[in-house]
Amino acid sequence: MTKEIPLQKSDLENLDQSASQIGMGGELAPEKDDKGYRIRMEKRKEVQRKRLEKRTKEKGLVIVFTGHGKGKTTAALGIALRTLGHGERVAIVQFIKGGWEPGEARALKSFKSSLTWHALGEGFTWETQDRNRDKELVSAAWEKSLTYLKSAEQKLVILDEINIAIKLGYLSLSEVLEGISMRHPRNHVVLTGRDAPKELIDNSDLVTEMKLIRHPFKEQGVKAQAGIEF
Repeated sequence: MTKEIPLQKSDLENLDQSASQIGMGGELAPEKDDKGYRIRMEKRKEVQRKRLEKRTKEKGLVIVFTGHGKGKTTAALGIALRTLGHGERVAIVQFIKGGWEPGEARALKSFKSSLTWHALGEGFTWETQDRNRDKELVSAAWEKSLTYLKSAEQKLVILDEINIAIKLGYLSLSEVLEGISMRHPRNHVVLTGRDAPKELIDNSDLVTEMKLIRHPFKEQGVKAQAGIEF
């Protein structure tokens, strides 16, 4: 049996660099003739094939959606929808949120036993006005989260707004890092909420920061609307 030779990082870097150098197509292409365009796109296609072929590693990912822009929970639920579409099980635990039933929860109910959804908060701190109660609810949400993180059945666990719970001091970063390390090696976990701590980011595989550029609530006095905000 032939021993597999480990892929050198430079091999991937060289392929990535080649793809960048060849560039994209469309109206961005420098060629004016169709023949030259096709030749360059064939080269790009071959490089892309090799890039995909060389990347064979599979693992459970720690994914963080953070930042002050809108779309963190929406992005997480997009991954949930993809996972459900592949016939896998998903668990969603919402920290802080929970004072209302969002449209996503109603829509995803059609997946029945493949999806479990827990909204275990009672709203923002200025709504609840009770730190002890908030902390109790966060603690309960975390205990529920651990049951799913430790289960091999959940392909995806979403911990929505957990970054806020950490920021407010209701949950320690160390116990969160320990908890997500308990999951099955092939299963993914998504953590959302603004101001994700640096240590969490450093221990994640995929991090996206939503940047706020414009928002109708602040700039135009537009209220939160069904289908957009909830």
